[in-house]
Amino acid sequence: MALKSTIFKANLAVADIDHSYYADHQLTLARHPSENDERMMIRLIALALNAYKLQSVCDGDGVLAFGAGLSNPDDPDVSLRDFTGRTRVWIEVGQPEEKPLIKACGKADEVLLYCFSHAAGIWWKGIETKLTRPQNLQVWRVPSETSQAVAALAQRSMQLQATIQEGTLMLGDGVKSIDIELMRLK
Repeated sequence: MALKSTIFKANLAVADIDHSYYADHQLTLARHPSENDERMMIRLIALALNAYKLQSVCDGDGVLAFGAGLSNPDDPDVSLRDFTGRTRVWIEVGQPEEKPLIKACGKADEVLLYCFSHAAGIWWKGIETKLTRPQNLQVWRVPSETSQAVAALAQRSMQLQATIQEGTLMLGDGVKSIDIELMRLK
């Protein structure tokens, strides 16, 4: 018998001061049986960091949503689609191989990858030269200590506040707050 995804609910209040974007997002995260809390929360961080693009890219007429992710490797972890269905932003999380990333670059206007864990540096050294061509690809690294701290915020029902100022994301649940500073690799 196949294991089912675990459903998490999050009310995410985004205050992106850098981009003058302020909105509440009611989110449902389906955590795949092979996914851990750390990866799931990195997906949530990626959504928070790019929520402003609903306004700046789609003029408020788009859908920012979680994809099938691990259930379907041809679907992004997070995507922003405009009213025509065109994929404007494709977001991946983890340490994928280069072929799916290059394929995603052909399907979307912008592709963002958020890697994390202690092995991300080794993974990047092995794949960096294979990803020099795509001009619409950005690769960001979340420090492993930070991603592990964010995983501790995971609960089946979450009330989270995300404040983005001067490139730093402050994510909190009313009790605990974590500063997240990403490092751009590409």
